[in-house]
Amino acid sequence: MIRSATSPVLNLLKRQYSNVAPTTKLFIDGQFVDSKTTQWVDLHDPATNNLVTRVPQSTQTEMEAAVESNLKAYESWKNTSVLTRQQLMLKLQAVIRRDMKKIAANITLEQGKTLADADGDVIRGIQVVEHACAAGTLLQGESLQTISKDMDITSYKVPIGVTAGICPFNFPAMVPLWMFPMALIAGNTMLLKPSERDPGATMLLCELLNEVGCPPGVVNVIHGTHDAVNFICDHPEIKAISFVGGDRAGKHIYSRGAANGKRIQSNMGAKNHAIVLPDADKNAALDSLVGAAFGAAGQRCMALSVVILVGEARKWIPDLVAKAKQLKVNAGHEPGTDVGPVISPQAKEKILQLIEAGIKQGAKCPLDGRNVKVEKYPNGNFVGPTILTEVLPSHDCYTQEIFGPVLSVMTADTLDDAIAIINKNPYGNGTAIFTTSGNHARQFVHEVDAGQVGVNVPIPVPLPMFSFTGSRGSFRGDLHFYGKQGLNFYTETKTITSLWRKGAVPASSTPSVAMPVHN
Repeated sequence: MIRSATSPVLNLLKRQYSNVAPTTKLFIDGQFVDSKTTQWVDLHDPATNNLVTRVPQSTQTEMEAAVESNLKAYESWKNTSVLTRQQLMLKLQAVIRRDMKKIAANITLEQGKTLADADGDVIRGIQVVEHACAAGTLLQGESLQTISKDMDITSYKVPIGVTAGICPFNFPAMVPLWMFPMALIAGNTMLLKPSERDPGATMLLCELLNEVGCPPGVVNVIHGTHDAVNFICDHPEIKAISFVGGDRAGKHIYSRGAANGKRIQSNMGAKNHAIVLPDADKNAALDSLVGAAFGAAGQRCMALSVVILVGEARKWIPDLVAKAKQLKVNAGHEPGTDVGPVISPQAKEKILQLIEAGIKQGAKCPLDGRNVKVEKYPNGNFVGPTILTEVLPSHDCYTQEIFGPVLSVMTADTLDDAIAIINKNPYGNGTAIFTTSGNHARQFVHEVDAGQVGVNVPIPVPLPMFSFTGSRGSFRGDLHFYGKQGLNFYTETKTITSLWRKGAVPASSTPSVAMPVHN
């Protein structure tokens, strides 16, 4: 497909070459629309802090128009066959895969992660689209004939209406693709609000939706911050909200949305621990820790931010530091980069404050990335890999989510002690153990209180045929993202009990007012 000179794709990719940053558009009723707002959010390249685009704070009228478009599209979309929706998803995954490098380049420009990591962001999203292609079986209902004389029961999974997705900055392609493909395959429409820090990937996905023939209004996009979030929580026609992000926003959305009768799935903060036993494969375990702690500059909800070294494994700290020192800090698009910038100067400042707090409270810092210099990008939001040791559960660097390239090292005498540390932490997103003992692995799996557990797997994010099952303080709601639970979230069950008498209906002298009992 040859795109016009005014294509949103070309506009997004040419931002860094323009002296005047363009504005990000809305996507309503299949059209890219200029906002009429007077309030904007400036989006900066995290590697340079140069202005990339201006993101609108959508007006009330624009947001209302988006929901009206979703609602109108729902009336026809809900009646399309599962095969029609499946064919749309098949086409969508093909064009996303075709344009994967383009989407990844945009992610790196706006979010800062390395190109290789941005590729992974898109690929994990594509996997959910591919899963949606096969969702027909999961959408099947149940039936039972002759539950009583001449009586049958059938249940159907039916769509719920207009849904909404509120997305984080750290996975600008993957998380929207967790949301709208699952909503659409079930027959719903969706209003998306990407992060105001990096909406470009979502806008590229919307252009691809147009290319593959998604009907106007099935997916709409608004932009903004608090007012847009509250609009989604309050609007009576929005029936469900999917959210991924921080604790404060997640708790607010869950509380406000639920109070307005909406179903909510809210993935929030995390403090993911790994336990390393002295019987572990040393090199493999240390490589896994370094990759999971410092990849994406630590800006993953499943990043390993705490490691508990058990027994003799505490002697491996120098080796851990040596491996982390090998990582190259640079702009995400530069070849060989391992750790890119964090999202904003404010995020960098918070990370530095928590490192400093940990040191003041007694932690040691054998690897300090606070003063890392990237000569070509002196204005970037760079924090180098940082390791804090002798961290205690009372330290601020432990109690707060750092969301940066910082690994806190704790020690324990036994596996039991290490599990107790994890289970006392309020979060339950993910955890891992490194060991060659099946006995120890089995004990860990059964006793640790976290929703996603890795055995010699540092980031145990499930594939889409399962569900993303963070727990405790990391999740609010009843049904998780993608997999069977994801489709259940986007559907309701309608049950039909039918009575068709064979032959003449027997006469009755008086109507029965007793509770019906089927025999």
